[in-house]
Amino acid sequence: MSKYKCIIFDCDGVLVDSEPLSNQVMVDIANELGANINLDYALRNFKGNSFDNCANQISELIGRKAPENLEAIYRERSFEKFRNEIQPIEGVKEILGNLTIPFCVASSGPENKIKLNLNLTGLDEYFQENIFSCYTIQKWKPEPDIFIWASQSMGFEPSECLVVEDSKIGVKAALNGGFDVFGYTAHDYQDELPKLATKTFSDMLILPDLL
Repeated sequence: MSKYKCIIFDCDGVLVDSEPLSNQVMVDIANELGANINLDYALRNFKGNSFDNCANQISELIGRKAPENLEAIYRERSFEKFRNEIQPIEGVKEILGNLTIPFCVASSGPENKIKLNLNLTGLDEYFQENIFSCYTIQKWKPEPDIFIWASQSMGFEPSECLVVEDSKIGVKAALNGGFDVFGYTAHDYQDELPKLATKTFSDMLILPDLL
């Protein structure tokens, strides 16, 4: 029997394959401002970060403060790209459909983004209202607050929960909160997670065996 009583999933890169899409939008906007970066740069530097952190990085790249409406532009363009292209992570529907313990999603994205992407990929039925956004509490990874809030709301202690993450910042947030964290490494471009996570795996379908 698993020692875990609840699983807390990150959203981007764990449930939905959104990282290449959202980061390409960020690249396009940054380059329009004169940044001269590519998708590889974005995946190495933006992935897992709060939007404000990404905006600050863009400001440094272009040598001036990024426009005040940067996030509004980014959300509009990325939501449109999601509507046209987003897919669930391979195998995740089968996993969610067969889990026998409670689970939820906790993400750095705004709640409307989380709900949009879960809806577009057909995953929304699995989560209902068990959706937790950093925007709601205004606390960001690598601070552990989002995972602590999620575990408390689900009725469990951190020691009873497993976090599934795909970014170094997300893994650190879970560890900072006293959680075990499994790193999903299918898109771990810099091979960072094995040094940090409790366990790592690259195929979502083997998650039940790891529990």
